[in-house]
Parts: sequence; structure tokens; C-alpha cells
Amino acid sequence: MDSIYTDAHHELTRLLTEARLRAGLTQAELAGRLGKPQPFVSRLESNQRRVDVVEFLCLAQALGADPVAILAAVRRHLPPDA
Repeated sequence: MDSIYTDAHHELTRLLTEARLRAGLTQAELAGRLGKPQPFVSRLESNQRRVDVVEFLCLAQALGADPVAILAAVRRHLPPDA
């Protein structure tokens, strides 16, 4: 798993984007909640940047999303030997 373009990573970014849209937030609004510039969110959502675990937890909190549910959904997209 040496690429950020894995199915699991795409699922993570898809779920985070969905959560942002469900929360009714723009990328700029989410970035503001995180204390980051808007391109930070754009790069995450377009799979140009990986999300580390602390950033993921901050994103989930800012979105009012359940991080455990998101990770469970992502786990289903991991290769069987991962």
C-alpha cells in the first residue's frame, strides 16, 4: 500500500466529502473550523494529500461525524491481506 490512490483512501475522502456536504459546509467553512486554508480541504477531497490520524479526528469533530463509523466503512475497502 504505497499509494494514496488506494480504494480505501478514495473511500475515506468520499466519506469526508459527503459528511461536509451533509453538514452544509463549504470547503472554506470547514477549513475555517480547522484553522487551515481552504486549499487544505480541497487537496484532501481531491486525493492529492493523505490525512493523518490526528487530522482525521479533527475533521470528524469539525463535521460532527462519527470517526468510528467512517473508519469501519473505510476498512471494508482494504485489501484482504492488509
